Amino acid sequence: MFASCLAALAAGCAAAPAPESSVPAFTAETFSRHIQVLASDEFKGRRPATAGEEKTVAYLEEAYRQPVPFVELTTIPEETLRVGKPGGETVSLRYGDDALYWTNRVVPKIGLESSELVFVGYGIVEPALDWNDYAGVAMKGKTAVILVNDPGFATNDPALFKGRAMTYHGRWTYKYEEAARQGAAGAIIVHEEEPAGYPWAVLQNGAARPQLVIESADGGASRVGPQGWMTRDAALRVFTAAGLDYDAVKASAARRGFRPMPLGLIASTSVRNAIRRASSSNVVGILPGTQRPDEYVIVTAHWDHLGKALAFSGDAIFNGALDNATGTAGLLGLARAFGEVRPRPECSVVFVAFTGEEYGLLGSEYFGQHPTVPIAKVAGGLNIDGMGVIGRTHDVIVLGFGSSELEERLRAAAAPQGRVLQPEPTPEKGYYYRSDHFNLARQGVPMLYAKSGIDSVAHGAEWGLAQQADYVANRYH
Repeated sequence: MFASCLAALAAGCAAAPAPESSVPAFTAETFSRHIQVLASDEFKGRRPATAGEEKTVAYLEEAYRQPVPFVELTTIPEETLRVGKPGGETVSLRYGDDALYWTNRVVPKIGLESSELVFVGYGIVEPALDWNDYAGVAMKGKTAVILVNDPGFATNDPALFKGRAMTYHGRWTYKYEEAARQGAAGAIIVHEEEPAGYPWAVLQNGAARPQLVIESADGGASRVGPQGWMTRDAALRVFTAAGLDYDAVKASAARRGFRPMPLGLIASTSVRNAIRRASSSNVVGILPGTQRPDEYVIVTAHWDHLGKALAFSGDAIFNGALDNATGTAGLLGLARAFGEVRPRPECSVVFVAFTGEEYGLLGSEYFGQHPTVPIAKVAGGLNIDGMGVIGRTHDVIVLGFGSSELEERLRAAAAPQGRVLQPEPTPEKGYYYRSDHFNLARQGVPMLYAKSGIDSVAHGAEWGLAQQADYVANRYH
């Protein structure tokens, strides 16, 4: 369906046009100029609902803003999360060092008061896989303690979930959602760097900033109450207080038939919120098709980043050059190219710069729920979240390899460049679920999320992997 529309999307990325077509050249100078502007200190880190947003959106905007109603929640937590046996000794987990906790409910204060802790393994309920980590337990008033990632990662069994590759059940967003569906009072995920895909410092940095949520009619009442993370070392102390071996219990959670385990411990803490309502914007532009303007392909990137660090002297701006000034520059380049190409595409092309990706894919979530074009008429799309910065490569990396029929069109576009498609080298990190295309895929839109490759023409694949690992360890967020 909509074959010519999808062909137009592939043609926009091809190395050379069909003989009768005219495709503008993409130049490094143009991309570099966009990235330097968007990542400059003048844009203050591109945090949504700030003056940095106004500069960013003004730079991007030539067509349409889609207002996205946000609530900003500045968390004021108690200094400790107290865990122990009723009437017994208490394990105090210090906020920041041992645990992080907040709430996405729009309330002035919420807490846990002697809430029973229940270890629910990976916190997954999936009938299609005959898996229920909450089987037989009523969670009302209780707090779920949850492992990050999913059982396939722990076992490397390709027949269990997707083996080493993370499924959506492994994402922290899913785990909090499921805990809320189960009626839990709170949810705490155990952080371990390898299955999480990022170090503890990334979570500390995220929790130090005000949280953004989409304004909702129920004020977030359907969400779990206090939610957060604890370090592995903190988990060892908690499970020891419960008289359990953490590693043994963790291993049992990766086996089919696992049942939730009350830990015989209670937890208490509270968080207060300073609440501010604000509006942010997705920026949407549409290039009408020449023959079927009511059919669409979509190209997306997120414009936002982290803004400025709080209580930090010196250079406090998170400039976000790679994440995602590069993708935003790519979006602008494609928009210009499609506007200049002759003949123009037969179907319409929608370009969307999303807000709030760094705060949980919020702009794309809102767009998916309030689309500016009929979702059923969108043939497919391309998401750009971080373009290549290591030079030419022999490969093109597809995240969520096998998730979209658009991959065959990308393969055809890459072939004239002598490049081949490869799955992402670290599928256990769940990057497919960590960018905006996912919210459109959940609405049934075939979406392609691809990146420049790892196998450097100049230095080889091992060097490319080392560059990626260095970025995640030292510069990511």
